[in-house]
Amino acid sequence: MCTVCGCGEHTVDGKPGAGGHAHGHDGHHHHGAGGHDHAHGDHDHHHDHDHPHDHAHHGHDHPHHGHDGLVVTPGRVDAGGGIAGVHVPGLSQERIVRIERDILGKNNLHARANRDRLARTGTFALNFVSSPGSGKTTLLCRTIADLKGRFPVAVIEGDQQTSNDADRIRATGAPAVQVNTGKGCHLDAHMVGHALDDLPLAPGGLLFVENVGNLVCPAAFDLGEAHKVVVLSVTEGEDKPEKYPDMFAAADLMLLNKADLLPHLDFDVGACMASALRVNPHLQMLTVSARTGEGLAAFYAWIEVRAAAAAAAVRRQPA
Repeated sequence: MCTVCGCGEHTVDGKPGAGGHAHGHDGHHHHGAGGHDHAHGDHDHHHDHDHPHDHAHHGHDHPHHGHDGLVVTPGRVDAGGGIAGVHVPGLSQERIVRIERDILGKNNLHARANRDRLARTGTFALNFVSSPGSGKTTLLCRTIADLKGRFPVAVIEGDQQTSNDADRIRATGAPAVQVNTGKGCHLDAHMVGHALDDLPLAPGGLLFVENVGNLVCPAAFDLGEAHKVVVLSVTEGEDKPEKYPDMFAAADLMLLNKADLLPHLDFDVGACMASALRVNPHLQMLTVSARTGEGLAAFYAWIEVRAAAAAAAVRRQPA
């Protein structure tokens, strides 16, 4: 079990290793001698990585297990540096804050290593987050089909079980690694770092990370991406940004998906966007349909501008 949210062991492509993680790519996996297995408890790896080797998670509004075995439910940090409104038997406010900062710092080390690794190839990475059923996978399949002539694209798929979504991505011709989180409710930077070991990162390419369907925990985890893109469908409530504010506050772009269904629904687009802007006044928003292609040209233009900047940054680096 990991230290946050009670998440369990994760696998790649649904194939668990012996007591740890199996890491694979395009239907293959490695475990056993010389492979990628490592125990979730101590995280001693059997090969070198470009990312740190100690695994930890962090979170802000969901329970996690502290280092002394007690369940801690972090709240928001108040102006004085303490976590407001949290009372845990046997733990002082100072101890709670220290645990939280320790977990946050370790995940950020992995995220920083991932970001440096992506920067070396000029890879532009997006972390797609949403509730289940928003249409993320359909949106990614459409996006890959439309952009693969302009960019090399690779994908990391996060789900609790099955390789269904990775199989759909591979059908587009893009390489994909499936990370199965088991009981886990999110990807973290450590998982993404291992998945990168099994993905080709072509210079100037795109990396799409499809996170586990969950509007709570993924908001807290920096994976090393350039931006979080939150996908909200018109079959959900207009007030969802205010119900799940951390996710919308962490995102730089909101895609309001399934616009083709608007004529059949009682959904107020203006009210939804106003709700999102109350949470994050800087949030950019596009109304799209992964089925019909409506609004996707603007999304692709948004990607192209930022991907070009990432590729240019590599060219400016001294040889």
